Amino acid sequence: MLGARCLFRALRSCSSAPCPRHRPSSKLSVRDALGSQNTSRERVKVQAWIRSIRSQKEVLFLHVNDGSSLESLQVVADSSFDSRELTFGSSVEVQGQLVKSLSKKQNVELKAEKIEVIGNCDAKAFPIKYKERHPLEFLRQYPHLRCRTNVLGSILRIRSEATAAIHSFFKDRGFVHIHTPVITSNDCEGAGELFQVEVMEDLFKATTMTVLSNCPEDVELCHKFIAPGHKDRLEHMLKNNFLIISYTEAIEILKKAAHSFTFTPEWGTDLQTEHEKYLVKHCGNIPVFVTNYPLALKPFYMRDNEDGPQHTVAAVDLLVPVVGELFGGSLREERYHVLEQRLARSGLTEAYQWYLDLRRFGSVPHGGFGMGFERYLQCILGVDNIKDVIPFPRFTHSCLL
Repeated sequence: MLGARCLFRALRSCSSAPCPRHRPSSKLSVRDALGSQNTSRERVKVQAWIRSIRSQKEVLFLHVNDGSSLESLQVVADSSFDSRELTFGSSVEVQGQLVKSLSKKQNVELKAEKIEVIGNCDAKAFPIKYKERHPLEFLRQYPHLRCRTNVLGSILRIRSEATAAIHSFFKDRGFVHIHTPVITSNDCEGAGELFQVEVMEDLFKATTMTVLSNCPEDVELCHKFIAPGHKDRLEHMLKNNFLIISYTEAIEILKKAAHSFTFTPEWGTDLQTEHEKYLVKHCGNIPVFVTNYPLALKPFYMRDNEDGPQHTVAAVDLLVPVVGELFGGSLREERYHVLEQRLARSGLTEAYQWYLDLRRFGSVPHGGFGMGFERYLQCILGVDNIKDVIPFPRFTHSCLL
C-alpha cells in the first residue's frame, strides 16, 4: 500500500519534470533493516507505521514497524523533524543511513535524513491505543486494523510460514499442486496416493518444526501472552509418536469414562468435539488417530471395509489437543461395482457418472486427507477461538468486511 502510493507520486512528478539522476535510496523492509550487516552509512528507505514516538530537546526517537517483523526499527532524527503529524499509527517514509546502534537493545538504527508522513492518524480516534494490551475479544471488532498489533501480526506471519511449509512438504515428495472441485459440501479432502497415517504425522511435525525455526519470536509471543504453558504441551506432541485406535475402541473408552458428556457416546453416532478432546486427554495429550468409522457416517466415496456386522469404512481422523479433529481422510472406493451400487442406493448415479468414469477407465487404489489449517494454527499456538487465527473472520453480526 505504501509502496504503491509512493510509486504513483514518483511517476506523477517525473511526468512534469525531468527526474534527477541521483542514486536512489535502497528500499528495505523493517525485517531486512534489522538483519542488515552493512552499516557503512548506505542510504536506505523504510516505509512503515509509527509504533512509538519520543521527543527530547535535541533528538527525536521513533519506533516503526511494517508488519514484516515482531521487532520494530528505531529511527533517530534531529528534533527539527518533530511534527504534529508524527503520531502513533501514522504511516511514514523514512530515508537515511543505517548505522550501528549505541543501544544494547538493537544492533542497528536508522539515522533519518528525511521523514515524510504518508497517511495521518488521529491517535485519539484510533481504536488501538499505544502501550495498551488489548484482549483478543476487543480486537475482533476491528479485523481491518488488528493486524497492526503484535499478537495478530505474529499470527499472520506464522500463517504465512505454515502455508509455505505445507506446500514444501508435498513438493519435496514429488506431489503436484492442483485445485480440485468440491464433491460434497461437508467432507472435502485433497486427492492423492494411498496415504498412510504416518504421512499425516510427518506433515504435522515437519510443518511445526519449520514454523518454530523460522518464527521463534512470533510463536514465543503467542505462548507467553495467549497460552502460557502451551510450549510444553507442543513439545510433548512433537517428541512422542502419535497413537492409533479404532472408532469402536474410542466408543468403548468414552462409555467407560467417569465423565458426564452432553452427547451420549453410542456406536454408530459421530464423535462430538467433547468426545474428541476427552480421547486426546485420555491418551496423555498425545495426538491420536481414530480409524474405521461406521459406513453410515461417511460419504459415498470412502472405501467399504466389508467387515459386517459392524459395517465400517477405511476412514481416519487425527485428534489433537485444544481443537479435537485436525485431519480427516480415507481410502477412496476404487472398485467400480461397489461404488455404482452405493450411488444407486442414494439416487446419485446420474449426477456422479463422471465420478464412475474415473473407476471405469484405469482406476487405481488411492486415498486422500485434508487438514483444517486454522485448527492447525490453534493447535500449535494454543489459541482457543478460531476467529483469532483468521485474518478477516466472518461470523454473526460481523460481516461488514
